[in-house]
Amino acid sequence: MEFDIVIKGAKVVDGLGGPPVAADIAILGERIARIGDGAQWTARETIDAGGKVAAPGFIDCHTHDDRLLLSSPLMRPKVSQGVTTVITGNCGISLAPVSVAGDAIVPPLNLIAKQRGDLFGTMREYAAALADSPAAVNSAALVGHSSLRVSAMDRLDRPADKAEIAAMRRALDIALGHGAIGLSTGLYYPTAVHSSTEEVIGVAAPLARWNGVYTTHLRDEGDHICDAMEEAFTIGRAADVPAILSHHKVMGKHNHGRSTETLALYDKARRNQPLGMDLYPYAASSTVLDTRRLADSDKVLITWSEARPDVQGQDLFELARREGKDPVVLAGELQPAGAIYFSMDEGDVKRIMAYDQVMIGSDGLPHDTSPHPRLWGAFSRVLGKYSREQHVLGMEEAVRRMTSLTAAKFGLKDRGVLKAGCFADIVMFDPETVADAATFLSPLQPSVGIACVMVNGAVVERDGVPTGARPGRFLGNEDRGAPGLDVPAWA
Repeated sequence: MEFDIVIKGAKVVDGLGGPPVAADIAILGERIARIGDGAQWTARETIDAGGKVAAPGFIDCHTHDDRLLLSSPLMRPKVSQGVTTVITGNCGISLAPVSVAGDAIVPPLNLIAKQRGDLFGTMREYAAALADSPAAVNSAALVGHSSLRVSAMDRLDRPADKAEIAAMRRALDIALGHGAIGLSTGLYYPTAVHSSTEEVIGVAAPLARWNGVYTTHLRDEGDHICDAMEEAFTIGRAADVPAILSHHKVMGKHNHGRSTETLALYDKARRNQPLGMDLYPYAASSTVLDTRRLADSDKVLITWSEARPDVQGQDLFELARREGKDPVVLAGELQPAGAIYFSMDEGDVKRIMAYDQVMIGSDGLPHDTSPHPRLWGAFSRVLGKYSREQHVLGMEEAVRRMTSLTAAKFGLKDRGVLKAGCFADIVMFDPETVADAATFLSPLQPSVGIACVMVNGAVVERDGVPTGARPGRFLGNEDRGAPGLDVPAWA
């Protein structure tokens, strides 16, 4: 048999946490055909791995790439660090299903949509757009609770009533039928902060029937984080689905060190219900410019401002001092705007990362003028800084957190592991040099040490150069279920 591609001389890291194995990989069509000694194999194309690691393509479980997939389908920020699949629609905001009057985009939806034409009335229309213009990577979509709220409610400064909850529930059910994989909330944001726990439970009712998941940007990631975690657990139990805590962190200087408390709470809860958790590997967060976050931050970098584009990249506090203004007042004058907040503790980041159930996500904002460097560097940063340099977790374990663990939690069938019969989503990297290059001052930098990236059996980038291939798929219901991995999803 002649294969399409044979990768020769690789150190195969299968994604399940085991040690590297010297082997060759044969690919036929979109899938891995064999892994082993390929001395007698023939292929249309041979790729010499040169002893580099071949691992499953990384799965970014927390993105805001909804529109980037369409506007920049080569997906360079993600492909350049080895990501082959992205989960969109996080933090309660998704491009579909959304129906709004007028042209104004309510924050934080403006993080992913700049104009009404960016939105889709149904998930089917969004999936069709991706099918018509495929991206270089695969994607799976969550439905944003805030997107449902702005579509069903006349005002957002109150809980939804029974009729509005029913309308959102129907919209979610239809979107799940169109291929969405779950519901996300951003209960911290103005679009959802007034929603009640009962509202979310009511909206989430269809999830169990569709084998969906519930993901949440908690209502509070600071003083009341434990109460917010308990709310998430309650919603997951009531909906009878897995609850996944997004970008787990503890914010505010006086809360530094409390990750010991939050991880203990999570560990206790997961004995009785299916849970998940993800993390980005930085001690600074990024979202819209919000005055509520200023008091807890040592520094606030302005990433964009429609009112004053000239202040992009400047520290809000320093700018306020120069202009003789109160930072809160200045923040109001800059709206709408985005910012990076330095309010977390590096010790908490490491402690959370070391916890064996934590997935890796980027949470990058691709449409920011000066985005957080996590957009371009989250995955390579884990492999370089936190694995090779600081030994927070081993290389094989780091790969597991980026691949099979995430595939299992989100039910992505036959992905996240290098195994015959699974899809050929593969990244090859040099474990001695792989690293992030993006910084807060220069955030649009591709990673180093990534040699080759394949998606569904097609090479999409080689030695940092895109091939132009766009083999990515929208992963709907037919792509989910039992992941086909030798690892329990909710262990």
